[in-house]
Amino acid sequence: MKLKKARIQNYRSIIDSGEFEIEDLKTIMVGPNEAGKTVVLKALQQLNKPDDIPGFDSLRDYPRSKYNDITTKKILPEDVTVVTGWFELDEIDKKDIPLEFKNCIYKKYKNLDNKTYHTLENAPKSIYYKDLKNDLLRMVSHMDKQYSSENLEDETNKPSILLNVLCSGWSEYSIISDEKSKKLKTFLEENYAFVEEENTKEEERYTKLISLINLNAERDRVLKILSSKTPVFILFNNYFKVKPSVHLEHLAKRTEQNLLDDDYYDYGNLCLLKLLGFTARELSDLGNTQSPSINDAEALKIYKDKLDSRSYQLNSASVRLTEEIRTVWMPNPNRPEADKLKVTADGQYLKVVVEDDIGVDIELDQRSEGFQWLVSFFVVFFAEAMDKHKNAILLLDEPGMSLHGLKQRDFRDTISRLAEKNQTIYTTHSPFLVGPNELDLVKVVEMKDRKEGTKIHTTLSSSDPAGLLPLQEALGYDLAQSLFSQQRNLILEGITDYWYLDATANLLREDKIEILNDKISLVFANSAGKVVYYATILFAHNLKVAALLDSDVAGDQAAEQENLVHTLGNKNILRTKDFVSNIEKAEIEDLLRETLIEIVKDEYGVDVYTIAKSQPNRPIIDIFNKEVPVFSKYKLAKTYIKWTRSKKSSDLKADELVNWKKIINTINKTLK
Repeated sequence: MKLKKARIQNYRSIIDSGEFEIEDLKTIMVGPNEAGKTVVLKALQQLNKPDDIPGFDSLRDYPRSKYNDITTKKILPEDVTVVTGWFELDEIDKKDIPLEFKNCIYKKYKNLDNKTYHTLENAPKSIYYKDLKNDLLRMVSHMDKQYSSENLEDETNKPSILLNVLCSGWSEYSIISDEKSKKLKTFLEENYAFVEEENTKEEERYTKLISLINLNAERDRVLKILSSKTPVFILFNNYFKVKPSVHLEHLAKRTEQNLLDDDYYDYGNLCLLKLLGFTARELSDLGNTQSPSINDAEALKIYKDKLDSRSYQLNSASVRLTEEIRTVWMPNPNRPEADKLKVTADGQYLKVVVEDDIGVDIELDQRSEGFQWLVSFFVVFFAEAMDKHKNAILLLDEPGMSLHGLKQRDFRDTISRLAEKNQTIYTTHSPFLVGPNELDLVKVVEMKDRKEGTKIHTTLSSSDPAGLLPLQEALGYDLAQSLFSQQRNLILEGITDYWYLDATANLLREDKIEILNDKISLVFANSAGKVVYYATILFAHNLKVAALLDSDVAGDQAAEQENLVHTLGNKNILRTKDFVSNIEKAEIEDLLRETLIEIVKDEYGVDVYTIAKSQPNRPIIDIFNKEVPVFSKYKLAKTYIKWTRSKKSSDLKADELVNWKKIINTINKTLK
């Protein structure tokens, strides 16, 4: 089961986030400090929190500016919805539920009083008495005729009379509860004999009524099943530190007597013990155990087995942690970087040390903050993964902030690996944790002012420049790394043009239809007007440069700039209208006209096929803007990327495939 969409209201700095989408694998939330990123994760965790995480507290969690409404009882906690999540079912979830519910969306929400509610969307609706009444009356009317012919003198058990007694006090909007369902089903079964034999119409009516009567019970059963399958939300923050040396007896006493006020203080080391398969008390007692007499062979064997078990489990955990840390840390072979982790037990002390290249053990706290964070992260993750993470959504709050920028970039791949098994949502304001090919996964979190509270944008926009800073820095870094590294460069107007070209080129490349030269760097300029600046800079470095411009007004103006024509020449200025027949003002979306019409129909529920067919010369974006409520070019491009990830080139329309083969071939020839 995957979280597809969420909404947060009335929680700390959030008045109403609005609905925001969650990506299938990983979702990146960027924004400045104090924007409310951590608050978003804490609220999401309440959809299905681990048992040891506290729930909502009206005093602490309700927006402080509105808290007087709670104290005066103008608003009751039980009436305040805080977090809502919409979940999509995986194939494994669908195996246990009836056919009519397989395409449903599981909606779960939690109120300020910590009561959780759930329902189903895109599923058969709940059945009320009004949904059965007409068919019941028609059926008992038919039954009455059979009954009267067999029981001329006894009218007391006539089906219509029994039904009136059974449904006494029911309104049309009485829901068919389990109790009502059982009574109605019993009534129909007991009186089925009065259905005229071979009367197909009434037999079908009987079957329909039984199905409707059972539907609410089936719905409740599905809700119960899906509730049990809801992923647990695991939040990892930077406070979970593994300490390099822990006194086991002291830790055991703190744990047993619950002496600490700080929930984070021992959490990292308790996770380490869980990973090892021991409690603090077990290891402490083992450290205090005296060696048995040499003459007691049985006791010696038990004692040795315990010591060996401890040694082997410590070694196994050390190896596993070392392997994972190496995938991210990747020590430089030319530098003496220690990377081998060792967990050892010495009497009452549990130690975490790092072995350097000549075999010297270095305490963990003498390593960098970044390395300590990595060790702590993997210890906590693997410990929790033993149970909770098997069906969990990971919430990572500012992961890897103490890592060097390049290590953060490596850790980005680690997050991607985690997300393959567990849907992952993480917050960051680091440009190194946002890949240039991951901008479609980004949600911008900002707080424009306290009255509006925290907002989550579904497009790459923000009224606060600080909100977009990580994205700008990420793009700037990537541009700086690649701008002059490739001999061949194709400049595009904006990020959506980049997404369409890159996603479609990958689709054709996978099927070996038409392969875009991988030595061509795709550079987007953020607007048609800036294309000339990029072209001038690249051309000045003696690089091969071409530009692909839409054929709309902005594209025409850019293509006619004297500097651009002088720099590139007409042959290297490619226009979308040259690859689409009959659309003079064609944009890149017109190369995917029919496919995008189908995607819009699925995404927005609006079918513009007839309009588009009647106006074949009109750009498709114009039609979408006119006919589709709250249409977004950005959202459409993101949806197309997702579409290509599960499709083949053959899923494109025939003329679209021709157009894209032509444009890729032209780009390759222009920049050969």
